Amino acid sequence: MTGIAPRASFALASLLAITACNQAPAAPSTQYGAHPELPAPQQYLLPPIRVARAIGWGTDQTPTVPAGLEVRAFATGFEHPRSVYGLPNGDVLVVETSGPAAPINRPKDYVMGLSQVVAGSGAVGGNRITLLRDVDGDGKPDIRTVFIDHLNAPFGVALVGDQLYVADTDAILRFPYVTGATRITAPGVKLTDLPAGPINHHWTKSLTASPDGSRLYVGVGSNSNITENGMEAESGRAAIWEIDRATGFKRIFASGMRNPTGVAFEPQTGRLWSVVNERDEIGPNLVPDYLTSVRQNAFYGWPYSYYGQHVDVRVRPQRPDLVAAATPPDYALSSHVAPLGLAFSSASSLPAAYRGGVFVSEHGSWDRVPLNGYKVVYVPFRDGRPAGPPQDVVTGFLTPDGKAKGRPVGLAFDRTGALLIADDVGNVVWRVTPKA
Repeated sequence: MTGIAPRASFALASLLAITACNQAPAAPSTQYGAHPELPAPQQYLLPPIRVARAIGWGTDQTPTVPAGLEVRAFATGFEHPRSVYGLPNGDVLVVETSGPAAPINRPKDYVMGLSQVVAGSGAVGGNRITLLRDVDGDGKPDIRTVFIDHLNAPFGVALVGDQLYVADTDAILRFPYVTGATRITAPGVKLTDLPAGPINHHWTKSLTASPDGSRLYVGVGSNSNITENGMEAESGRAAIWEIDRATGFKRIFASGMRNPTGVAFEPQTGRLWSVVNERDEIGPNLVPDYLTSVRQNAFYGWPYSYYGQHVDVRVRPQRPDLVAAATPPDYALSSHVAPLGLAFSSASSLPAAYRGGVFVSEHGSWDRVPLNGYKVVYVPFRDGRPAGPPQDVVTGFLTPDGKAKGRPVGLAFDRTGALLIADDVGNVVWRVTPKA
């Protein structure tokens, strides 16, 4: 069970007592899809904070799934698991990491540091990749090894042929991969640097490879909520980078995406999609986080606007030229759900109702009452596009009184088509299968 020091708890409670939210939270269903409701923004002296205190999972407790599915712990005892990745031979890689420490530049940074302790997000991660192998097919790993160690806040992983790519917080590293190996001892070779630096506010670097394997795509988050650290700190950030795998040459593929925490290719159309965490501190209903196709050279608004031409007046100087050109995202997931992972379900062995679309993990809100997210949802697709509201699939991460047993992060399918979920508060990897 996760605890919090009394002094930190008292300080956080005192700070939360002077923050209040005047705008009534909208029902999440009003903010699903292509045209979410967008009320007038609010301004705050200090942003409202509502933290789900992390308590962990009790013995034999699991999340909740609908009829026809079952969920079990695939493996436990990790150090802040953030990503999962299924290898072709059936092995599963689990990325354990917590991210680099950042300097405190304003009161909100101090408040957020305390809130992360309460929420379990401040736990120390392993900065490694663990390999799990289920030899006998019983849904439990028989072999568990440290696959790659001594990484620098890793997050994204992609295998192309016999090369394994790992997105550290400051660089993409390439490692030689041999099918069946349980450990890589060769040092990683740097393919290219990634934006980082001493602030490195959104440190996770999501990663995927193009269907033909020639290019890598990396999500790089902004260095602030809304440019409070200065525009110089945002150079190369709030964007998805395209990297030539052979040469390391890189360019910005799409920009204006505050924090693209997950990237993946939709298998039917071959288009790149991303989930994005939008900006905070303007109300419980702003701004909806989103799922979107990623158009080459498109600008998605951050920091100057959101959902097309909705101007954020906090940014100085304004850029009406960029606002006019801003592309609205395809699909809103509702506000402050914090989507962190996505997995298209073409390889799924789950029932037909969960095939052909995308699963999205919602890590959960910290600035909204009632809490929002803290679940895995399924968005149905038709002809390569979202086609209906999100459906709750894996829930039960919150107790009735708003404490967090766990929080879902990375998603992947294993070789059998089971859905894997990294839970960085419960320190578990969950496995969802059809009910036997």
